[in-house]
Amino acid sequence: MLARALVGLLALTSPAGAGDIAFVTSQNGNAVSILDLDRQRIVASARIEGAPAPVAYDSARGLAYVIAAETGRLSVLDEAARLVAKADLGEGAFGVAVAPGGGIFVTDWFGDRLTRLDAGLAPLWSAATGDAPAGVAVSPDGVLVATADRDANAVSIFDAMTGRLLRRVRTAGEHPFGLTFHDGRLWTADVQGNRVSVIDPIAGRLIGAVPTGSHPYAVAFAAGRGFVTNQYAGTLTVFDPRTLEITGEVVTGDYPEGIAALPDGSGVVVANWDSDSVQIIDAASLSVRAAIEVPAGPRAFGQFTGRQVPR
Repeated sequence: MLARALVGLLALTSPAGAGDIAFVTSQNGNAVSILDLDRQRIVASARIEGAPAPVAYDSARGLAYVIAAETGRLSVLDEAARLVAKADLGEGAFGVAVAPGGGIFVTDWFGDRLTRLDAGLAPLWSAATGDAPAGVAVSPDGVLVATADRDANAVSIFDAMTGRLLRRVRTAGEHPFGLTFHDGRLWTADVQGNRVSVIDPIAGRLIGAVPTGSHPYAVAFAAGRGFVTNQYAGTLTVFDPRTLEITGEVVTGDYPEGIAALPDGSGVVVANWDSDSVQIIDAASLSVRAAIEVPAGPRAFGQFTGRQVPR
């Protein structure tokens, strides 16, 4: 079931030493680009067939997990964009997140399930979610894992070790998609509801909502602020995570989707699908530090940034 290969893909240069990097999936371009966020340029790339979109970067192990949306094939890349493992997970495989201790969690959009795979990509457990699970996120302590169940308008919260369902909570808006844990809360971007739901994952209840622009996709946090990508508006909604008040708006490229914080927390990185670009946004000034051209249709859905560790 698991096919392993040490196959070198197209590599422009190999990232050297420690530094902040990002793995950006380009769905229309069938490519993954590794960005040096300090030098603000592409330093390596790989061709991945089948419309790669979801991604999870495990900086502790120097691996990125990429799923081709059309086929459900998982490709595991190292930090020089070399393919080191692959597995066919089925056409419904979509959301992916790094599991504590190695391995990944993967949602099955068609099968309404969440599966945990070990470091060798063998299944450890599988659990039923709500309808059409999209994003998946792990709590900072590694105890909880949650899925955004798009067609159920809910999130499912599981014990990360056993897969036992702990809670299922209805979101404030329809079609939750991207989600993240932050400051003891779970945050979901509700695409059809134009809001972010704020959930207490321990109590298992909705505790608030943040209004957004049109069709929010994902949420990230940096420098004490929350940032939401608004696909149709071409903006980021900026809010205070403590008060849930809107504090600003940033104009991005066209159709922003994936978003992740810089490792030092000073800004966020945004993938603009229709502009074929990635922008680095300063969290304090809300200005654009850099814009990097990437292959067509960048989505970068997941935790795609991290600090490279010298090896």
